[in-house]
Amino acid sequence: MAGWQQLFWDNTLVSQIDASDDDSGRSSHHFKLTSGEDVLHCQVKCELNWQPFHFTYQALVNDDLVAEGVRTEKDIERQVPVEAPPAEKRFSIIGLVSLGMKALKSAKVIKVALASASLAAYSWLFSIEFALALVACLVFHEYGHIRAMKYFGMRTKGIYLIPFLGGLALSDEKINTRWQDVVISIMGPFFGLVLSIVLTIVYWMTGEVVFAGLAVFNALLNLFNLLPILPLDGGHVLKSITFSMNSWIGLVGSILAAFLGIYISYTFGLTLLGFLLMMGMLEVVMEWRTRHHSHLLPLTRYGQAFSLVWYLVSVGGFIAIIWYFAGLGDSLLGLPLQILGT
Repeated sequence: MAGWQQLFWDNTLVSQIDASDDDSGRSSHHFKLTSGEDVLHCQVKCELNWQPFHFTYQALVNDDLVAEGVRTEKDIERQVPVEAPPAEKRFSIIGLVSLGMKALKSAKVIKVALASASLAAYSWLFSIEFALALVACLVFHEYGHIRAMKYFGMRTKGIYLIPFLGGLALSDEKINTRWQDVVISIMGPFFGLVLSIVLTIVYWMTGEVVFAGLAVFNALLNLFNLLPILPLDGGHVLKSITFSMNSWIGLVGSILAAFLGIYISYTFGLTLLGFLLMMGMLEVVMEWRTRHHSHLLPLTRYGQAFSLVWYLVSVGGFIAIIWYFAGLGDSLLGLPLQILGT
């Protein structure tokens, strides 16, 4: 079924096509524009295929071809919003005070304050050595998200460490495709997997148990983040895959994952996970409400299969690392496996 289409010229609606049972993907817009006393007869021919996304267009004026082009999913991924130039502001005392307040609230100041608070909190709970190792693991994980955002041409705000919550990698821009959501979400744990493998190799080379402990701890930290529960990274991967299949499948999958999260939260007494689940369910509600007019391009069947395999390989890699060190007989290294076993 062909969808409802609107065509705008200089922010003015010039043509509209209602939904129909034509599934060819072809459409043609006809409208008139005035140039002085002349009337221009305009036509825009379009052909759209959703999976895989492929859009071609031709623009004609008085039956003369004036523009044509093709857009694919890669173009949508690289698309960034156009920002209007900021209005010129005159000097004033109020403006000067506002500028000072913004300086105090600048991103760098916030980052340093949050990082210091995180380091202090983890040092108070454990030790300064453990706190430094934990912060390093978190930063490396979030750096994976940042690299994925930059790969898609998105501007980033950097990494923010939140005490007792972990870290956040923020961007100024929104995603345009489900594939972007998958890649950005899974690259954090994937960088964590690379770090655990490197720490394991260093342990083999040096025999220092501290590297083994870091490899296992980092693996458990990232494995937890891959739980298919929103707003964790694994939940975003699950959401992108299931909502690309069908909105009902996406809703059911997200609800079942939420019940899994409730079970884990109750079993281990993780109050914080319960708080995250409430945030995740709000995200599911928003996804469901906007399902009929979402701007996100869905994953193709190949994209769904590839995303699932990538997710399972990452999960399997972390479990293999934890399993390996648990088999060495050290009770400390076997603790993550005991947690997983329960």
